Amino acid sequence: MRVITGFAKGMKLAALEGEDTRPTSDRVKEGMFSAIQFDVHDKSILDLFGGSGQLSIEALSRGAEKAVIVDISRTATEVIKQNAVKTRLMDKCRIITADWKEYLKGARGKEEFGLVFLDPPYKKGFIDEILKRLYASDVLAKEALIICESDKDGIPEPSDGNEQKLYRYGRTYVSVIKAIKKQQN
Repeated sequence: MRVITGFAKGMKLAALEGEDTRPTSDRVKEGMFSAIQFDVHDKSILDLFGGSGQLSIEALSRGAEKAVIVDISRTATEVIKQNAVKTRLMDKCRIITADWKEYLKGARGKEEFGLVFLDPPYKKGFIDEILKRLYASDVLAKEALIICESDKDGIPEPSDGNEQKLYRYGRTYVSVIKAIKKQQN
C-alpha cells in the first residue's frame, strides 16, 4: 500500500494486521482518485472508517486542505497517526478514536466537509444507513462529494436530488455521490 501521487508520492503506508480491515487496493484507489481528481484540492475531508488512513492521506498528498479521520479502533488510529507522521501530513490531520455515529452527533453544525470517504465493513444496507445519518448531520458543504466503497450488495440507493455515479473494479464498487445541500426553510 503506497501513496500514488502528490506531495507524499511513493511512500509506503502501514496497514492493520488481521481480518478486521480491508485496505483499498491500489487499483481501486487509482480509479477512485481519477474520478474525483479535480475535486480534491483545498477540500476538507471526513473519513468515517479510517482504517489505515490511506484515502485521506492520498487526498492530502494531492492538495486537500485538512482531514478528520475517525475510526472506532484505537489500533487503527495508532496506524493512521504513524502513516500521517511518516508522510509529513500530520499537521493537516485530526485523528479521532470514536464510533462514527457518535462523531456525527458531536460534529453536527460545527464542521463542514467537501469530501467524505465511506469505506465501512461490507454489509447490505449499511452505507444507506450511514448516508441517512450523514445527510441529517449538517456537516456537508454545498455539493460535497461522498465516496463510498462497497461490494455489489452494499451499493447505496440513489437519493432524491443527489447525483450518483458508479464505478466497478472487479468485485469492488465505488459510488461517487454529489450531495446537493438542501436549503433550510
